[in-house]
Amino acid sequence: MEKKYLFNTSKINYVKGKKKPSVQCILCSIVDDSEEVENLTVYKDKLASVALNLYPFNPGHLMIFPNRHVLGLEELTSEEVFAIHKLTSNSILILNELLEPSGYNIGYNMGCWSGGSIDHIHQHIVPRYENEIGFLDVLSGTRIVVSDPRDLIDKLRISFYEKIPQGDR
Repeated sequence: MEKKYLFNTSKINYVKGKKKPSVQCILCSIVDDSEEVENLTVYKDKLASVALNLYPFNPGHLMIFPNRHVLGLEELTSEEVFAIHKLTSNSILILNELLEPSGYNIGYNMGCWSGGSIDHIHQHIVPRYENEIGFLDVLSGTRIVVSDPRDLIDKLRISFYEKIPQGDR
């Protein structure tokens, strides 16, 4: 059986810093409909936006982000969290109908060492298809660190209960 793989060769330009517009924040510029950036917004409401990724890993690769400039998840309001979650659910329904992927990778790349390249929190929704290469195969220099979650569970439990206010539980 012959495997067929697709690669996004234009992504290298973005990684190397070529073609990056000279704006303070690409996502804020998208929200503001700036002519300085290519705007691939597919939906926007008063709190959040959905845009196609200009350099996608796969067809249908979406980014969902708050319209307000926010760096981290901990800065989002409850309303923004709900809006982003609802947009995520709706995006999956729409992508299922339009593209019929086999699955999804959904998540945030927070910080430059995690692959984050935009200082404005945004969630990726990457449709996955049969016969494709996965993220670890594509990203060079990536390694998997195996650890036992039981080694960290007590420390995490203590931190969560100390940090989250009683009323938010």
